Amino acid sequence: MALGNIFDIAGTGMNAQSLRLNTTASNLANAQSASSSVNEVYRSRQPVFAAIQQEAMRASVTEGAYSDNEVDAAAGVQVLGIVESDAPLQRRYEPGHPKADAEGYVFYPNVNPVEEMANMIAASRSFQMNVEVMNSAKQMVQRVLTLGQ
Repeated sequence: MALGNIFDIAGTGMNAQSLRLNTTASNLANAQSASSSVNEVYRSRQPVFAAIQQEAMRASVTEGAYSDNEVDAAAGVQVLGIVESDAPLQRRYEPGHPKADAEGYVFYPNVNPVEEMANMIAASRSFQMNVEVMNSAKQMVQRVLTLGQ
């Protein structure tokens, strides 16, 4: 595998984890946003990723030989989109709340702060690992360049 490919793969991983961190931050920021209607309440969002390296690996196994061009064409992480959670919303009886409906209920998002903090830690560590991969690849390139001296 060429070092350029490693930079590309790590770069797509860093982009994916940045999106995951931003989504988690958005979920935590809206965790206590109240609404008087089920249709208006914020719903937890999660990014959906796909590993596109598997397609390249399948192609190389099918042909029986490894080729850098196959990995160049399809390696890394692809963001398929962001989906809203279908978990039930929190319905609380708070008749004095300004956003309470006619029955005195207020609707809150289906954000679980504990899950979101775990997602944040995992995304942060994944991002750090991708940075380490890029740093290692950079060091290898620097060592190769000094071999001729």
